[in-house]
Amino acid sequence: MNESERYALGTRTVRRVGYGAMQLAGPGVFGPPKNRPGALAVLREAVASGVDHIDTSDYYGPHVTNQLIREALHPYPRDLVIVTKLGARRGPDGSWKPALSAEDLKSAVHDNLRNLRVDALEVANLRIMFGAHQPTEGSIEAPLAVLAELQRQGLVRHIGLSNVTAKQVEEGRARAKIVCVQNHYNLAHRHDDGLIDELAAAGIAYVPFFPLGGFTPLQSTALSDVAKALGATPMQVALAWLLQRAPNLLLIPGTSSVEHLRENLTAADLKLPGEAVTKLNQIATGQPKAG
Repeated sequence: MNESERYALGTRTVRRVGYGAMQLAGPGVFGPPKNRPGALAVLREAVASGVDHIDTSDYYGPHVTNQLIREALHPYPRDLVIVTKLGARRGPDGSWKPALSAEDLKSAVHDNLRNLRVDALEVANLRIMFGAHQPTEGSIEAPLAVLAELQRQGLVRHIGLSNVTAKQVEEGRARAKIVCVQNHYNLAHRHDDGLIDELAAAGIAYVPFFPLGGFTPLQSTALSDVAKALGATPMQVALAWLLQRAPNLLLIPGTSSVEHLRENLTAADLKLPGEAVTKLNQIATGQPKAG
């Protein structure tokens, strides 16, 4: 990967292409992986390939991805930044439920600490779920105050926000030092264009989840045509577009395949010509964009 492509994440700097561990859990991000040795191999290959930013959460599984990360990588390399999320829990049927009470958040921090086997969480993203998977307006003061207190206790070093609106980001920044925002964003889902630019001006990282479309992979004739012309895969082009979209974007593409991991990491070296960017920008034409 390109060594020069780095950006600040809290008090650390990381390469702009990292790794998201969500897909290492079982189907629906629930239960154990079908191939545990394969999951461990992906994590070890990521770090061996230079990844120094891994995204996870103790509600993936639940507990599964954090335990895999610990088994594969502990004791952790000094330059590895592990980012986790709080604010949700899993029902017995695998459902996703909000978990934003003080008790829920405190329990989640300790679950992450125990399963990752760390003394403090480097970055904890507060995921807001006000009854929906999509960002929904509402004050985040109460859960953010709980997380800030856990930060004062030394259990959390840095705070991020996830699944939030621009207004909630503004509220969060007024109440705490926010080091990153993690929202749904990719070539075809560009509602956060305005927010990304605001955060870039402030030096705050934006981490798009589902950068490759998530459970429904990105499919576009324009994307396929650009990829073919450049001798790359559509997914590599989609990641390269994100890297060129703004300097503060940090990518965490997930995969349970070593082969796909290697393909994703090479996106850091793929430079898209202007005409390709213009063509790719048209994929989201007609979608509303935050301003």
